[in-house]
Amino acid sequence: MGMNSDRILPGILLMLAFCMLAPLLDVSSKLAAEAGVPVGQITTARFLVQGALMLPVVLFMGVPLRLDRRALGFVTLRAAFLILSTFSFVSGIAVMPLADALAIAFVEPFILLLLGPLIFGDAVGPRRIAACVVGFGGALLVIQPSLAVFGMVALWPLGTAFFFAFYMLVTRAISAYMHPVAMQFHTSWTGLVLCLPVMWAFHGGSVPELGTIWPQGVVWLWLFGVGFWAAVSHMCMTYALKFAPSATLAPLHYFEIVVAVLLGYLIFDDLPNLMTAAGIAVIVASGLYIISRERAAHRDRAPSAEPEAPAGP
Repeated sequence: MGMNSDRILPGILLMLAFCMLAPLLDVSSKLAAEAGVPVGQITTARFLVQGALMLPVVLFMGVPLRLDRRALGFVTLRAAFLILSTFSFVSGIAVMPLADALAIAFVEPFILLLLGPLIFGDAVGPRRIAACVVGFGGALLVIQPSLAVFGMVALWPLGTAFFFAFYMLVTRAISAYMHPVAMQFHTSWTGLVLCLPVMWAFHGGSVPELGTIWPQGVVWLWLFGVGFWAAVSHMCMTYALKFAPSATLAPLHYFEIVVAVLLGYLIFDDLPNLMTAAGIAVIVASGLYIISRERAAHRDRAPSAEPEAPAGP
């Protein structure tokens, strides 16, 4: 059965809210990193604050929180990939402009599309594979000038793309039997449990990125913002997918890059150069083409007498 049309608009508005709020997580992370907070501590702050904010939400909603051994294993794996994805991205934006790093990270849908046939047996046609290649070419346009200016640190957002692709694959594997809000809460506290021993082990050690400092003044606000904006933005996306099909919402996700460019300019006085802007355009165009092909393939598979089925949790 198709999704009621009067629920589509709230879904679109919530997805646009996600695109406007999620870059604030990146802004908070960059501000904290520029204030000298180690990347590992920023990553841990995300899980600590997000978990604390999610707890009253899940209690108010009465969402079942019980985990069997299999579900705990998947949630732990999901948290591990999100930790690696977050750590990689914060390492990148610590020195790179927000829009550059986010554009490189947006090759994640291409990686996901290529991994789908290997893991889930999804059918992927040659045109979508070609679009992935073009999208990766766009990423190279962004990476090349960043490598010249920032060095190998420009590759960190590419690590984000790979780790987040695996994060999404695990999410897909467990979304059928776990409530998305419970999944987000469990991922938060599990991520915190994984991060804390690492922080303790490397405190005052020889790896500055994994150390800890005592934040001063407004830096506490930046660290709180990392978890706050993560929780709020991802709740917006979770409920957007309950109101509207993912095929409808997916093209809107690229609005996040526009917001990142605007915030990068207003807060950090960063603007993409010509080659980076061209790379962003190629990535967005390739992503939109893949989305259109996915929708066409879905319509071809669906019985002609029935409307398009909604996707997402």
